[in-house]
Amino acid sequence: MYDGEQIQVLNPKIDKEFDEEFDCADLLASKGWIDLRCMCGEPGLEFKESIESLGAVLQESGFCKGVLMPNTEPSIQSKNEVQFLKNRSQNLFSDFLIQGAATKNNEGEDFTEILDLHNEGVTIFGDGIKPLSNPDRLLKVLQYLQKFDGTLFDQSYDPLIALFGHVHEGTTSTIIGVKGIPSLSEELAVRRNVEILRYTGGRMHFQTISTKGAVDIIREAKKDGLNVTADISIFQLMFSDEDLIDFDTNLKVMPPFRSKSDREALIGGLKDGTIDAIVSNHQPQDKDSKHMEFDLASFGMIGLQTFLPAMVKLSLELTWPLLIQKITSGPERVLRSKETKFNTLTVFDPELDWDYNLSSNKSNSSNSPWFDQKLTGKVKYVVNGAKFVKIHE
Repeated sequence: MYDGEQIQVLNPKIDKEFDEEFDCADLLASKGWIDLRCMCGEPGLEFKESIESLGAVLQESGFCKGVLMPNTEPSIQSKNEVQFLKNRSQNLFSDFLIQGAATKNNEGEDFTEILDLHNEGVTIFGDGIKPLSNPDRLLKVLQYLQKFDGTLFDQSYDPLIALFGHVHEGTTSTIIGVKGIPSLSEELAVRRNVEILRYTGGRMHFQTISTKGAVDIIREAKKDGLNVTADISIFQLMFSDEDLIDFDTNLKVMPPFRSKSDREALIGGLKDGTIDAIVSNHQPQDKDSKHMEFDLASFGMIGLQTFLPAMVKLSLELTWPLLIQKITSGPERVLRSKETKFNTLTVFDPELDWDYNLSSNKSNSSNSPWFDQKLTGKVKYVVNGAKFVKIHE
């Protein structure tokens, strides 16, 4: 069994009796998986994803923990929202880790009551799908968080350079006639944020980086000893901007799918440790938000139930040990987890085929390019502390 750091051989000679035994021959297992970026619509947007439906999706997908972005209505910006989420999710199988909004309504201007949120147990802050593009606000948030050694999560890009963009700026955007988002919008923001971090100190986690330049900047920052970590969306490894030629709105995401050379740089960053984690970037959207003209459609894709099938496709290129590391020990380092016990477990079948459709979908939304297709790779059993579930086929 792979635990994120090393292969462990479990002793088959256990002198105990059990209520039930499960045949795990030909299955793979690891520590319970952790997703550093997923969206819950509740409060306010339950029709996209409720607390209960997100809990069901995380459980079905093999994730024992999920970091919730704060982009709800209202935002997760006060102790009231934090207490609401804690109370509503306390009986779920998977643990919710709350990212508190850094600014009110995630608008990048007025600060939230960061210390009050921390008193409710929040240690991760950021504006979720919105970048902290105001350098003064970013600087001050980094200073605030040092009072309790918190971490700033940021999807770094310059919204003015990306203004009115829908896809990666390149040959494909020119061919299809859609306004592009240049790589510069991300690389400029990442460079600026690294320099602000160098000035202020603190901890910063870059979410969903997508360009070669961003990988290079973060690699340099790590070599300089800065407290930086980074993740990428798994679907950035599955698609490129060339896949948008048919205007499938389910492929409209932020950051957009980049070029094949950017994908190669992301692969290199995973292999050399520049990129610490892979995330689902699970962003549910209702049908009306996606079934419209490409320019008007909302950004986002659901990605939890298709996470394992995506890893199956990537396993030959990246190997299972590396992939598992990026969803177990990698996220643990980002979260600076102090858990030392091996008390979570995800068991899965990388060869089992299943149909992803309305009956098998656990989300309230269906904005996935793989919907109504046969996929390979299915989670079978999950253990989270004293909780155990068998995932039914």
